[in-house]
Amino acid sequence: MSRNKPPAPSLFAAAGLEQDTPHPLPDRLRPRTLADVVGQDHILGPDGALTRMLETRSLGSLVFWGPPGTGKTTVARLLADATELHFEQISAVFSGVADLKKVFEAARARRESGKGTLLFVDEVHRFNRAQQDSFLPVMEDGTVVLVGATTENPSFELNAALLSRARVLVFRSLDAAAVEKLFARAEAVEGKPLPLDAEARAALARMADGDGRAALTLVEEVWRSARPGEVFNAAQLQEILQRRAPIYDKSADGHYNLISALHKSVRGSDPDAALYYLARMFDAGEDPLFLARRVVRMAVEDIGLADPQALVIANAAKDAYDFLGSPEGELAIAQAVIYLATAPKSNAAYVAYGEAMRTAKQAGSLLPPKHILNAPTSLMKSEGYGGGYQYDHDTPEGFSGQNYFPDELGRVTFYDPPDRGFEREIRKRLDYWAKLRANKNAR
Repeated sequence: MSRNKPPAPSLFAAAGLEQDTPHPLPDRLRPRTLADVVGQDHILGPDGALTRMLETRSLGSLVFWGPPGTGKTTVARLLADATELHFEQISAVFSGVADLKKVFEAARARRESGKGTLLFVDEVHRFNRAQQDSFLPVMEDGTVVLVGATTENPSFELNAALLSRARVLVFRSLDAAAVEKLFARAEAVEGKPLPLDAEARAALARMADGDGRAALTLVEEVWRSARPGEVFNAAQLQEILQRRAPIYDKSADGHYNLISALHKSVRGSDPDAALYYLARMFDAGEDPLFLARRVVRMAVEDIGLADPQALVIANAAKDAYDFLGSPEGELAIAQAVIYLATAPKSNAAYVAYGEAMRTAKQAGSLLPPKHILNAPTSLMKSEGYGGGYQYDHDTPEGFSGQNYFPDELGRVTFYDPPDRGFEREIRKRLDYWAKLRANKNAR
């Protein structure tokens, strides 16, 4: 007689958790048709790009570019259903060349039996250039319809050859109206309202930060946290959820988009917008010294000599942050941003430097005029070095008006200050010296 006993039930089975385990809300609310997708009407609406493609029952290779949680994977899967293609999904994070070869071989076999393949590649930008090139033959011969998804700018991250064979469609962050539709669907599925007042409901939508998956995850957290009959206000909601961190990758598009917005707001003399983007970057954990360095760049690039104090203040803000650290040092950077945004603007020095550099490279190694060269040896004196030089301080106006450019180049004007800020005064000086120079050279 066997003494073997049946295996003991697992802890989860004993607790009744193995069967009928509830799926997360984002999974249960995953759209079943393209019409159910929210927030992407520009590509899925009546005149959207994908709608027009599907009307012809013809689908070319695509690249979906957009932030997380905007429906890229879901739309790819629904496109395969709508066009009766086999849906195959891989991730560039976990796949290599061997995996790609297996997928391509299976797609070829499928094609021979009369079935096409929609190959969805998540995080396609993570494949290196050689791996991206491996898609080209199977895209060209129709073995697969490639749909790549990326959160990064395809112009920078994908091969030109791959981009030339695929159409880029931009997925947008979900706006407040789209997020509200998700809330309403969740309430309909669960059969109960969200325990939030109007202000808290709006705050929850903002916390989702345009990410539909995050919105539904937050909804689940709210229901888990609420006691019977409890309704949260905005302050209670923030305390309970501890506010999701903003979507922001310091090495990706979010970083470059916000620093560009900050710089252009300063250049456009809008201190309020500049402070907003500065606060966004501080809030997302950007390195304050990176921002301080960028503020110094703004001072020299966009304000220049229209306000010479701008560079002094920008450098002082950087030093203040070095000395104080966070959070007090961040106020010094904010103060510098306000000063720069409200300062008169000029890129005349920036443009002048660029023109001078271009001329220096193009003109070659021209010798300066001999009268401004030192002559430490008798040979050099005999060659005319230093001959005829006029010491400016010995002239009545403190200005000799001599030529300082190489004879072969002639006089060139690089710096053309505008008539604003401190450069208005500089313009007066330049005009005065130009008049003196003309008078002296006419004698």
